[in-house]
Amino acid sequence: MTALVIAVLAGAVIGLALGALGGGGSVLAVPALIYLLGFTPAAATTASLIIVAATSATALYAHARDGNVAWKTGSLFAAAGFVPAYLTGAAAGRVPEAVLTVAFSVIAALAAARMFRPAAARPPERIRPGKAAGAGAGLGAVTGFLGVGGGFLAVPALVGVLGLTMRRAVGTSLLVITVSSLAALIARAGSGGGLDWALIGPFTGAAILGAWDGKRLAAKVSGGSLQKAFAGVLLAVAVFMLIDVIA
Repeated sequence: MTALVIAVLAGAVIGLALGALGGGGSVLAVPALIYLLGFTPAAATTASLIIVAATSATALYAHARDGNVAWKTGSLFAAAGFVPAYLTGAAAGRVPEAVLTVAFSVIAALAAARMFRPAAARPPERIRPGKAAGAGAGLGAVTGFLGVGGGFLAVPALVGVLGLTMRRAVGTSLLVITVSSLAALIARAGSGGGLDWALIGPFTGAAILGAWDGKRLAAKVSGGSLQKAFAGVLLAVAVFMLIDVIA
């Protein structure tokens, strides 16, 4: 199977997860780029931000059209994460690749564990500026450092902390992911010279198309079933990457 075909298939799966769950697909982009397409960890995290930013912006339009984006809450959440994403994005280039891989594996495993847990009781939706800013800053830091959109962390925060319904949390998380990814990309602007655009382009295009299918899938399949299936894949990837570094 050629690298181009692998890039298209991987992009479609990642877009599907982003469209259906509002996050999580980006966590698979980094290992797919490293293990399937031969990118270095540093190049993979930068390429992932490009793919995630483009895909999330497209999926955001689809969810906004249906009224499933809490713009005020999401804007506050995203604004708080912009500076942390920029700072950690700039720092990531100075960190050893093994450290980046281990940190990514740990975050992915924690995200998978969180996805396996049943949803907690949802408080009434209202804007909590302090909590939104704190959660947004933490998410921005993770996005910049690891090159992931952070939707797998944003959705639980938007539901459990800020009281959004799952449907609105998914749509709103795409706004947060887009802003955080762009901030981290700005910080890494000078480090993209070694990227293979012949693979990143088709990967991104397939992910964008997959995101539209993911949105339709979310309306037909139980969100809990999708989330648990994805969590299983994510946990397996995290364990594999950790073993690979240790070995």
